Amino acid sequence: MGALVSAPAPVVAVVGPTAAGKSALSIALAHALDGEVVNADSMQLYRGMDIGTAKLTAAERAGVPHHLLDIWAVTEPASVAEYQRLARAAIDDIQARGRVPLLVGGSGLYVRAVLEQFEFPGTDPAIRERLESELAAHGPAPLYARLRAADPAAGESILPGNGRRIVRALEVIELTGGTFTAALPQPTPYYPAVQIGVDLDTALLDERIAVRVDRMWADGLVAETRALAAQGLPEGRTASRALGYQQVLRFLGGELTEEQAYDETIRATRRFVRRQRSWFRRDPRVHWLDSADPGLVEAALRILGDAER
Repeated sequence: MGALVSAPAPVVAVVGPTAAGKSALSIALAHALDGEVVNADSMQLYRGMDIGTAKLTAAERAGVPHHLLDIWAVTEPASVAEYQRLARAAIDDIQARGRVPLLVGGSGLYVRAVLEQFEFPGTDPAIRERLESELAAHGPAPLYARLRAADPAAGESILPGNGRRIVRALEVIELTGGTFTAALPQPTPYYPAVQIGVDLDTALLDERIAVRVDRMWADGLVAETRALAAQGLPEGRTASRALGYQQVLRFLGGELTEEQAYDETIRATRRFVRRQRSWFRRDPRVHWLDSADPGLVEAALRILGDAER
């Protein structure tokens, strides 16, 4: 009789809103589980976007291998389909080596694309070019109004200023004759996975966001953005919309004072957090934990232990 081959370790997803404590928990779990982290923060995929995305330094990673950080230039448009391919390759490699993959981040669509049977609707260059020309000429507001009229659910889930996502949603609607949300599949697992959500009381999280933005400014976000601008950041359809960088670019362009850019970064991050929370809270498979709980790591390990039974 041949030797029994054990099944690969399930994927552990650590999700939740910005600044809630996902990174700290993921490091602790990686040490406890012999795991490696696969990034699921869409803006940490970009090289040089370190301060504004709160990307962990090499020292802060505490010896835990991290995958899919710094893979794209800031001029590269994001592709969820390409991210899906890269993330699944990283997870398969981690599992093949007998270690535990931890998918960590707050980009809900990226997490779904990896964990679920998720095929992407096609694209049409002519439709895309026409919509992008409208976006360049008139900004996102009229396109967003059109999206809300055609697909209110998609309008609710996409930020009004996210021109790239608005264009993609309108493209899918035009291609399929249906809604963009109908093109998102019903959840069917691609990997066995346990999802742990990390959140915090709203008032505490709002304060943590303010502290984080203050630290980013102190650590040199303006200088980092100026350096990235020289590498083409303003032309990057995705990277230029990143929280913090978007506001600093407007300051550097003379649209805002530095104080206004600082204040708007805090406000925009808080708005974004509400949308992240709404996205993840709709998924009943996420086990929610309070990141202020001193026993957070132990509670997460209990959830993982129960899932194995």
